[in-house]
Amino acid sequence: MQESVDSFLNYLKVEKGFSVNTLDAYKNDLYQLVEFVERDARYRSVMPSWESFGKHGLASYMVDLKGRGYAVTTLARKIAATKSFFNFLLAEGKIQENPAEKLLSPKVGKSLPDAISIAEVKELLSQPAKSSSPEARRDRAMLELLYASGMRVSEIVSLNLYDVDTVNKTVRCFGKGRKERMVPVYPSAAQSVEDYLNEARPQMVQKDTEQALFVNQRGDRLTRQGLWQILKAYAKAAGLGNKVTPHTLRHSFATHMLSGGADLRAVQEMLGHANISTTQVYTHVSSEHIKRAYINSHPRAKQK
Repeated sequence: MQESVDSFLNYLKVEKGFSVNTLDAYKNDLYQLVEFVERDARYRSVMPSWESFGKHGLASYMVDLKGRGYAVTTLARKIAATKSFFNFLLAEGKIQENPAEKLLSPKVGKSLPDAISIAEVKELLSQPAKSSSPEARRDRAMLELLYASGMRVSEIVSLNLYDVDTVNKTVRCFGKGRKERMVPVYPSAAQSVEDYLNEARPQMVQKDTEQALFVNQRGDRLTRQGLWQILKAYAKAAGLGNKVTPHTLRHSFATHMLSGGADLRAVQEMLGHANISTTQVYTHVSSEHIKRAYINSHPRAKQK
């Protein structure tokens, strides 16, 4: 049964171009389903199979999931993974009837992304500059580039040397589905990257063949987990505590760009969103400054 899941994941990777993060999440979700099916089969003293699992088994699985207290977004993803998987099994002829055909997903409300203020971003980005070590120069370039471009953490650790043009001040990155986009970066971010390339990276890299832009202390490509640990340390030093997550600078980039008057379509392109509805969630955040300006400026806004 696990082989069927692995075949499905390979299909998503090769045919659909799903990201590594989504594939990992679907793998965990569907392996959890396999465990439930096997446990259910032992209870009923039958041979576990997708065909025998059916609608009744799936209904029991849904009850089990809902009883675990998952967040709505997590539950929705697990149900989406299950529905897609059974569609795949049906298309492959592994089952004759799709038990998940009428399976309903919980409604997931669009929550406003967390962003920090411009002053807080400035304080965070100033932390690496307090040291001149190769690692600090790398970190400054990395954080500046994150805020300059709005890239995802997974995208920035995937960058290679030839993806950043410090002369023309652009960065090329590959988003979900390996979709390529070119994003401009502000001058000080480009300068930070150039300083890192000239003065720090040569001291850190071990092999001439290493193409990764950002490397760890061993000279290998920096991982998402490594970047997250670095970011957490600087957030703590900046007095931001738990306000900063791996996506914080991306969210802050979008919010500050729209607050500054950037076109929504342009921000969509820079973020690499397939649908503009995904970008529109930031308009609720960026409109706060408009509301404040209205309340503070309109002669009748403060009247009751």
